[in-house]
Amino acid sequence: MELPELAARWMNALTATAYIPLSHAEIEQALLDALEELPESPESVANRLVSLHATGPDSLRATIEVLWPSFALSLLARLSSAYAQAMRMDAFDQQEQIKVAIVRAKQRVERTLMVSQARFQEVFDSAALGIVITDLDGRCVQANDALAEIVGLRTGEDLKDRDLTDFYHPDDVAALGASYRKVREGHLDRFRDQRKLIRADGEPVWVYLAVSLLRDADGKPTHHVTMVEDISELHLLQRSLDHQLLHDSLTGLSNRQHFVTQVERRVTDAPITLYHLGLDAFSVVNNGLGHDTGDKLLKIVASRLGKLAGEKKSVLARIGGDEFALMTFSDNVTATIEEIQEALAEPTFVDDHGIAVSASIGVVDRPPAFATANELMRCANAALRQAKARGKRQWALHDPHDDARRRGKYALAASMPGAWEHGELEIVYSPVHDLETREVLGAVARLHWDDLSHNDTMALADSTGLSLPIGRWLLREACAQAARWVEEFGDRAPTLHIALGALQSRDEDLVADVKRALDETGLPPERLRIALDISSVLAGDDNAVVLHDSGIVTALDGFHGGHDELAVLTEIEVRAVITRAPAPSPDSPLHQAMRDLIATVHSFGVRFGVDEVHTLEDAGHWRSIGADAVIGLLPSLSANEVTNLLRAASPPPEAS
Repeated sequence: MELPELAARWMNALTATAYIPLSHAEIEQALLDALEELPESPESVANRLVSLHATGPDSLRATIEVLWPSFALSLLARLSSAYAQAMRMDAFDQQEQIKVAIVRAKQRVERTLMVSQARFQEVFDSAALGIVITDLDGRCVQANDALAEIVGLRTGEDLKDRDLTDFYHPDDVAALGASYRKVREGHLDRFRDQRKLIRADGEPVWVYLAVSLLRDADGKPTHHVTMVEDISELHLLQRSLDHQLLHDSLTGLSNRQHFVTQVERRVTDAPITLYHLGLDAFSVVNNGLGHDTGDKLLKIVASRLGKLAGEKKSVLARIGGDEFALMTFSDNVTATIEEIQEALAEPTFVDDHGIAVSASIGVVDRPPAFATANELMRCANAALRQAKARGKRQWALHDPHDDARRRGKYALAASMPGAWEHGELEIVYSPVHDLETREVLGAVARLHWDDLSHNDTMALADSTGLSLPIGRWLLREACAQAARWVEEFGDRAPTLHIALGALQSRDEDLVADVKRALDETGLPPERLRIALDISSVLAGDDNAVVLHDSGIVTALDGFHGGHDELAVLTEIEVRAVITRAPAPSPDSPLHQAMRDLIATVHSFGVRFGVDEVHTLEDAGHWRSIGADAVIGLLPSLSANEVTNLLRAASPPPEAS
């Protein structure tokens, strides 16, 4: 048989017994070369077969079957022997390679482990946090120096074999033991907690603990790892901040926030009484002796009230500049108020000044349990405001009905800016009647809002600081309307009267506001009458004098007939005074007194007017004792209604 054909048969037989990583053509060519080499060197052919990976279990048998009888048995025996030797050497080579790979892998693992251990040890030793590894019984296996420093030892070695629980605060041992047990039993992966340790010298130290679990290769728990951060300074700072947050920095008493919390906690437990104290005339001390003296006085007041609160087992707080709050339980209100005033009344020498203070007090006694703390504080404050309105050293008990009325008033005052913005405030005009001739002398411009009178509306505006801008708006709009009446009706147009409130009467910009309104609207000054609140004139304000010197006719509103008011009439030139008083009946002792007062006013060359006169009978009484004019005899009218009346009263046009 030809060698190429034999090589092909050999290739087919071998590839059926082993995987040879070559193409068929390459295998066939290699085997052809082997056939040519076989007679001379069967050992080389055996090595070639092993190198080709023809090393399957049946590869040698298949080779012998293909090559016999083409080659002698002795040659094939030599081939078989060499093949077995080559296979043995190949196995040795593979074992050596595996051994080398294992050794190298072991060396790599050892190097990695050494690097890892070195890194762990470096982190363990140099960490700012304390780190300790304990067995499952809590005995320290390894600890770093940072932990030793936290617990008051020299090095981590001093902790070895010691029980970590020896450093726990006795109150925390049970809780921490339970947490460690949950981690060990798999209920928690880790836990973090803030606790107190006891140092070796017995001093406490606040720490933050982070605890996790170490497991062996089989996943079985073996150790706990505990990281410890010293937060003592942070804890002290937090306590200081908490104290500052809940206490007054000057007196050390609870502040409003803390006091409200105390009220919330106690109001449902037992009957309580709230006292809201405001020191009387404390501004006199601050302005007269200085704020340093005032601060010292506040500390003394806090100390005295604190002593009283301690005796009564009550809660005391400073809730404002010169305001304190006291919460007592099942208390006698009048007795406590007397004790408060007695405690404050004793003179105290502060900076060589003997000072004593009193307090105005608002009281909320035994409120319902469902009342909120903030509502009780508001009620106590409302009672304090009521007490202050009565004078110094007064107290007032919260009245729910009166409080509801006042709250309605305050709600209206708070909503006034929005009402003004939306055009809900209107200007109406009340006629001024001459009592002698019964003619209309002019019209008083007044505000009307939500069925409230002008005076009530201005009082609400005063309470919110809105009276000045509203007063300027009233002045400007009324002057503009009066100017239109003058333009249309000439001398028959009503003279404009405007009564100013107390704030606007003493406003430093009043004269400029009046001149600006006249200039912008074109109203002649002689068509305007300004009535100033008499209290501003008595206080020394010179707006009345400056307006008169500017050609504006002025009057004094709110006249009561006192000596000081009569004296003003000798000093300031005004056209009239206006009072608000019930008409004196002929059989009343006031009848002659008012007659004499009006005669005295007339003796100064001043007219006497009366506001809020709504009946002809009252107008007749005032006329009988000499009054000159009244306001309010007819209902107030809008600007359009006044315009229509003036047009209706106009004479018909003359025939041409």
